[in-house]
Amino acid sequence: MGVGCSSSLPPTVNNPHCSITFPHTSAHTNPTSNHLPINWLARAHLQKPTKSPISKRLFTLDSARKTPTLKCGRTAQMEIEGGSDSKPILDLHSLDDNLVQKMVYDALVWSSLHGLVVGDRNVQRSGTVPGVGMVHAPFALLPTVFPENQWKLACEVAPIFNELVDRVSLDGKFLQESLSRTKKVDAFTSRLLDIHSKMLEINKKEEIRLGLHRSDYMLDEKTKLLLQIELNTISTSFPGLGSVVSELHRSLLKNYGEHLGCDVNCTPSNDAANRFSEALAKAWIEYNNPKAVIMVVVQPEERNMYDQHWLSFNLKERYPFMIRKTMAEIDKEGEIQPDGTLLVGGHAIAVIYFRAGYAPTDYPSEAEWRARLLMEHSSAIKCPSISYHLTGTKKIQQELAKPNVLEKFIDNKEDIAKLRKCFAGLWSLDDADIVDTAIEKPHLFVMKPQREGGGNNIYGDDVREALLRLRKDGKEQNAAYILMQRIFPTDSATFLVRDGSCHKDHAVSELGIYGAYLRNKDKVIVNERSGYLMRTKVSSSNEGGVAAGFAVLDSLYLT
Repeated sequence: MGVGCSSSLPPTVNNPHCSITFPHTSAHTNPTSNHLPINWLARAHLQKPTKSPISKRLFTLDSARKTPTLKCGRTAQMEIEGGSDSKPILDLHSLDDNLVQKMVYDALVWSSLHGLVVGDRNVQRSGTVPGVGMVHAPFALLPTVFPENQWKLACEVAPIFNELVDRVSLDGKFLQESLSRTKKVDAFTSRLLDIHSKMLEINKKEEIRLGLHRSDYMLDEKTKLLLQIELNTISTSFPGLGSVVSELHRSLLKNYGEHLGCDVNCTPSNDAANRFSEALAKAWIEYNNPKAVIMVVVQPEERNMYDQHWLSFNLKERYPFMIRKTMAEIDKEGEIQPDGTLLVGGHAIAVIYFRAGYAPTDYPSEAEWRARLLMEHSSAIKCPSISYHLTGTKKIQQELAKPNVLEKFIDNKEDIAKLRKCFAGLWSLDDADIVDTAIEKPHLFVMKPQREGGGNNIYGDDVREALLRLRKDGKEQNAAYILMQRIFPTDSATFLVRDGSCHKDHAVSELGIYGAYLRNKDKVIVNERSGYLMRTKVSSSNEGGVAAGFAVLDSLYLT
């Protein structure tokens, strides 16, 4: 098939599936501190949403025709911030339409040949049987422009965040107390805390601790600050496909670099899959049982299985056997030996790598909860342990943003300053002043529950309605949510490719930096940045999950 336009050839310029649309976009306004006084709203940049100044970046709009006026690539380069000394930059609007269609066609072929694929949700067995119902993963045709200095900052703080997660995880009292009110109103968090409490009661020590994290950021347009959205500590997705899409972009830039007027070296290679695989393998070595295996905990139907299989493939090439089990299967087949060894289906388990277990839907019955408790009781290395899992909750993120809290876990003042620079505004709903402000100006906030996986956050007028409803219901329900300052990144024109069709639209991007951390008692074996994930979504969409259908995979073009 073609690209959603013809049976075998690249689509034509008149193809309705390869259209150009420019929706109205949001303002780029936001507060900049983690615990700001209420008068931050008086600042001039907190005004009503306005049209974003995209014309300064990539193209100009003719006000009468409402269509893009194309510039040549070299002219656009001269107008980018930084002047003529800046690196070559991608100018999508100088591209010939036939060239774009040829790149789309080549990109789809490349994706099919190199495993940039997911299961097709329209094919029944695509989430259970490998090779059945595959379709290319949604991707941006070309990488997104991103400032190199901000990229370096995100990479620099990754090991600090890794260390922070480990230290917070060891403070069971802090986790329990911080989440105590959330426990009363959030059944899922309550069950997780119950397991954590049981581990504390028996003084269960995780001497070997493995974390595969991802810290997600957006670059705020108004302040030019790189602000953290969240820190993920369980089931950090797309190290596999994120690595592949980076190679797709590097391939396109190599083949079409002369036409694009850009430098392939501006797109950094992405070794997330290899780094995560190596961290898992090193954890297996530390467990010191050559007969044990690594177990991936998966959902019963997983259309994103190929992202996971990239890690499995890397491991099987050099290291031990890896098995995949659902939580229901672990409940049925699992048992713990007197020495603490976890056996599942007769296999001794060295490392448990969770790619499920992060959402209430992963626990449809008591069987799944029994499996989670069984795994926590065992001597297997958990990635993550229950304490690492809880450290990644939104409430803990908000608690860490409070004054003088980071100082409890990190000694180095420079490291603390670097982390704080990345923190967006985060507030408890117990702060009456900030709640009043959010009701008055809901477009400046995001309301977040204690959930992972995309599609859970509350935006816009829904923030006001939710806050007013909570006021009526009583204060206890407040603990189920936090308020976060809404980040307004720059939007730019992007080619989005999904289901074989190319669509040009305004889009915004979110940068995720992977981090790997492995510790055995007092010895830190791994603490490093481990690749990256770039996700791009149309600017009219609030949510940003690729697997949830809101975004596409992307990579970076550093300037």
